[in-house]
Amino acid sequence: MARWILKMLGWHIVNELPDDKKYMLIVAPHTSNWDFIYGVLAKWAVGLNVNFLGKASLFKSPLGWWFKALGGIPVYRDQKLNMVEQMVQQFSQRDHMILTMSPEGTRSRLNYWKSGFYHIACGAGVPIVMATINFAEKQIKFGDCFMPQGDVVKDMDKVRAFYAGVQGKKPENQGPIRLKMENPKPKSM
Repeated sequence: MARWILKMLGWHIVNELPDDKKYMLIVAPHTSNWDFIYGVLAKWAVGLNVNFLGKASLFKSPLGWWFKALGGIPVYRDQKLNMVEQMVQQFSQRDHMILTMSPEGTRSRLNYWKSGFYHIACGAGVPIVMATINFAEKQIKFGDCFMPQGDVVKDMDKVRAFYAGVQGKKPENQGPIRLKMENPKPKSM
C-alpha cells in the first residue's frame, strides 16, 4: 500500500540497503514535517524495521503506543547515561537494530549537524548508512554505507558527497553538512 501511495504521488525509491542487522541510518535533509510522513511510507514500502529516538514524554502521551509501534525508543534525559551511551547500550543488547536519525535534529536551518549519530556509530561499532528524501527529484534513496574510522573530516567528506545536490521540501532551511567537531577551536597560548 505504501509503495502504491508513493507511486501515485510521483515518488520513487532507490533501495541499496545493506544486509547488515545493525547500523545507523541517517536521513537528510530535514526541512519539513512532511519528511516524517514520507519516511514512514518509505519504511513500509521497503519493509524496513527501524528504530528512532524520541523524548520519553512522547511515549507517555495518548499517542505513545503509536510511537512505540513505529519503532520509537524513549530517551530518558534524567538518567545518568547520556543519549549516546543509551543508544550504544541498546545496540549491544539487541540482535537487530537499525537506528534512524536526522543529524540536523530540527527542521530549521542550523550551522552544524548534531554529532550524536557519529558518536553512536563509533561507540557501537556499526556502519553508517545514508538516506535522502529529495523533493526536487521526488526520490527517496537508501544508499551508501561506510564504517566510520574516527577521522571525522574524511568520514564527513563521504557524507557531503552523498548528499550533494539533494533538496529538501524547504531548501531555505538546509544548512551546511558539517559537524562542530570538524573545526575545533584553536588553543589559546
